[in-house]
Amino acid sequence: MALPELKHFIEASVAATRILERINRVPQINDDDPKGLVLDQVHGEIEFESIRFVYPSRPNMTVLKDFNLQIPAGQTIALVGSSGSGKSTAIALVQRFYDASEGTVKIDGVDIKKLNLKSIRSKMGLVSQDHALFGTSIKENILFGKPDATMDELYAAAMTANAHNFIMGLPEGYETKIGERGALLSGGQKQRIAIARAVLKNPAILLLDEATSALDSESEKLVQHALDQASMGRTTLVY
Repeated sequence: MALPELKHFIEASVAATRILERINRVPQINDDDPKGLVLDQVHGEIEFESIRFVYPSRPNMTVLKDFNLQIPAGQTIALVGSSGSGKSTAIALVQRFYDASEGTVKIDGVDIKKLNLKSIRSKMGLVSQDHALFGTSIKENILFGKPDATMDELYAAAMTANAHNFIMGLPEGYETKIGERGALLSGGQKQRIAIARAVLKNPAILLLDEATSALDSESEKLVQHALDQASMGRTTLVY
């Protein structure tokens, strides 16, 4: 009677060992690694040099091949192409979510692999179509960009994002709870809060994922104006 139970116990033990090995493994790209060069000042120059990239899960499909692009600091560049052409992949390489299969990605002339990952990512701001908003106050959602920011810094970021006026028009202002994923706000309002959060970081590099594509025409104008202001003086990649 005990043999079937012993068999299940052994199978569970083997499975648990594999799961623990996976949990405890150190990722090849580790943003908690304290090693790496910390730049005194990030200007935002980006260079893709002879990039070839394949995703580990699709080794037979080359997404980028001999991709070369130099983006001067402070310039706005749009990556244009059909779905699957590699736009999002290029952005993922800038953030070092992946390493190129061949070639080099450089920030301010330095191979991104040599840079301290947490430090360089802190100099990047991302505004995507999928808003990472939480069911807390507007103030707390914006402060995720820089938790130790002063209220003056927060107000300045909201003004840059064209969000301050609509926030102050709400009964509880910056203390207004917005619901899970910003459910109590319009699409344009959510987008402007996301922009304010990105601006609060004061990033040298701003990454914009078709930030106006799902908005009505009036909201699109407000958000586009906010993006234009947020991009001033920053290297901006639109994709």
